Amino acid sequence: MTCFNRKDKTLKSLESLFQQNRDVDVFLVDDGCTDGTREAVLEQFPQVNIIQGTGNLFWNRGMYMAWTTAAKSNDYDFYLWLNDDTTLYPDSIQKLIASSESNLHQKIICGTTCAVNDPGRITYGGWIFKDTMVIPNGQIQPCDYFNGNIVLIPRHVYSAIGANDPVFNHALGDYDYGLRARRAGIGSVVASHVLGTCNKHETFPAWCHPQTPVLKRLKLLYSPLGNHPFQFFRFEKRHYGLTMSCLHFITIHLRALMPVFWKNCSV
Repeated sequence: MTCFNRKDKTLKSLESLFQQNRDVDVFLVDDGCTDGTREAVLEQFPQVNIIQGTGNLFWNRGMYMAWTTAAKSNDYDFYLWLNDDTTLYPDSIQKLIASSESNLHQKIICGTTCAVNDPGRITYGGWIFKDTMVIPNGQIQPCDYFNGNIVLIPRHVYSAIGANDPVFNHALGDYDYGLRARRAGIGSVVASHVLGTCNKHETFPAWCHPQTPVLKRLKLLYSPLGNHPFQFFRFEKRHYGLTMSCLHFITIHLRALMPVFWKNCSV
């Protein structure tokens, strides 16, 4: 896990994890929290291994630090990615492990989340190409890539392809990991049922909003929380080829410079 200034959500997420009645070691990167998250975690869950981040890691690099630290400490059977704003249902770990067992512990198991107050609204989980989300239907289903909210990775997978790639600051590391696994012949599947709650982050990005000044749009575009063009270029070149990555490198700048003409922009 990695966290930044979401104390209440982080505590709730940890509580839901420790209520699973499973033998787990937790490695949590505190990436410069200033809201008392570290102190509250130490008080309520002293068994958590807190790793001090630099304040500039963001999600993907924070997860990389947590994961590699965990892997150096023990040869674990499984590694679980868990977002600090995701709350697990009571039987989530049991269902993840059962899904892994049915796949001989050879595949990545992705858990799906729904909105906190709306179980029928799916928010994060597994995806198939052309950006179609896999909706849990009671059966284990394949996916091509996934959001990193709830992901179970068996030892076999980690031994084969290692950790997530720290070249990405915040986003893309989870999608990249699923696609890397797919390229290596390791499948990813979605667990049979929704396994937790996490509200969707649907704020329209300021870097492509016409009300944001143009220089600020470009600065936000290149920030770790934006759609950093060089990181997206590397991601798309790796998985979709040079032509697609070059095309999108141009269009992402056009979107930042002239967002009023973009079809998905609402003024």
